[in-house]
Amino acid sequence: MTGVHTDQDTEDKTVPPRRTVRFDSPLDLFRQIPEIQQFTHARPAAGETHYACLHRLRESETVEDALVLAAFAAEIRDAIAWAHKAMRTVLPESSQQDQHLLRWIEQWLTMPSDENRWRTMSVALFANERTPAVYLGLAVGWSGGAIAPNDPTQAPPWRAAHAVETALLTAVSRGAVEHRDAYLARVLDLANGLFRVH
Repeated sequence: MTGVHTDQDTEDKTVPPRRTVRFDSPLDLFRQIPEIQQFTHARPAAGETHYACLHRLRESETVEDALVLAAFAAEIRDAIAWAHKAMRTVLPESSQQDQHLLRWIEQWLTMPSDENRWRTMSVALFANERTPAVYLGLAVGWSGGAIAPNDPTQAPPWRAAHAVETALLTAVSRGAVEHRDAYLARVLDLANGLFRVH
């Protein structure tokens, strides 16, 4: 009979949720990528979820640690997408060079080919100033795979995440002092979506 959808049809079309974090818990993250300890004062508690840890750190005296956790915990492409969106929120005005680079990052997010990654990395490497967009472009370059067409070397797994958190902290710090807490809160609000699957 045409036009009838069974429960089986619905089940067959259901797409399972996509994992957005690299490890099952913050404790696993700190064990697998110990370099994170160089960039944060925080340490996860046993049994703590990413979401719970993020919110505990947001209430701490070093709220920046929540940003570091999010950058390192998320799958790197998700972290870069979060940072790209957040930077457009807290840095509505940017130089022509940065706008050009942000477009390359957006293109890589849409079509994450090696060619787009290498081009983004090249633009970031030859920029004349280390801006938030440049750090994010470097994160794209270090996100996985060979770092250049003629160089099979791969960046260590902490490097792209560190570039993401540097991009965001630099972006927040460029705002007027009286707005920085609000900017950081806005960036961390956007981070909530990274932890929809624990």
